[in-house]
Amino acid sequence: MTFLISAQKDRIPATMSALMSSPSLDATITAINVDADRYPFCIVWTSIPVLSWFFPFIGHMGIAMSNGVIRDFAGPYFVSEDNMAFGRPTRYLILDVKKVKNGSALEWDESISKASVVYGTRMHNLFWDNCHSHVGMALNNMKYDGSTKWNMIRLASWMFFYGKYVSFGRALQTWLPFLIILMVCAIFGYLM
Repeated sequence: MTFLISAQKDRIPATMSALMSSPSLDATITAINVDADRYPFCIVWTSIPVLSWFFPFIGHMGIAMSNGVIRDFAGPYFVSEDNMAFGRPTRYLILDVKKVKNGSALEWDESISKASVVYGTRMHNLFWDNCHSHVGMALNNMKYDGSTKWNMIRLASWMFFYGKYVSFGRALQTWLPFLIILMVCAIFGYLM
């Protein structure tokens, strides 16, 4: 499905002009392109080295603009664009732009940009104000699926149970370290 987004920059607050001058407002939307890391209208996830090896359900999350460019709260006072903090996405969830308030790609992009401006002024905290919270704020801004109750627990669960793996290799990247640790523990437990 292809969408053409009209540039309506006069509706956007001045504090957002830099973020909203991105190509997403003038781009034609295309399908997911794994090779180029383009995931239009998707939430994306990747594992965090060491942490995800022990807890494979914990990882790093971002949300893609309508043109597929990923935004993620990558660290204190920094929202990354087109370069996820812990590497390329391993999982993704395709969202329905029709479930956005007004059903518009422009609303989608504005909501992500507003969340990115806010999170560009915040300290990152692994436990309560993190990349999942950034994605949650973007979804709350756009009132995705009629809800303003998107949070890190809901998003992590949604991704864990319904996220699709980008490829078999990236699924292995997520699970192989955990399985190796599990086998080593089982062997040591058996030998003890």
